[in-house]
Amino acid sequence: MNPMDLLRVKGLWDRFTRNHPKFPLFLQAVAQNTIAEGTILEIQATTAAGETYSSNLKITADDMAILEEMRQLMGNMR
Repeated sequence: MNPMDLLRVKGLWDRFTRNHPKFPLFLQAVAQNTIAEGTILEIQATTAAGETYSSNLKITADDMAILEEMRQLMGNMR
């Protein structure tokens, strides 16, 4: 990935979190206190027209390894 694209993504994420300041706090709380092997994550979206979409996934041991590696990489980026 182009480093300039990473900077652009960071700027977009910063803008998004300014618009929705509670969302990153929610993600942080879930990541620190909830995610473990066997955890089921579910997401739901409802359109302006009232249509609902939802999906879920069950966290596996491999997912935990991936998340830990991502945490380490993100820690090195700071």
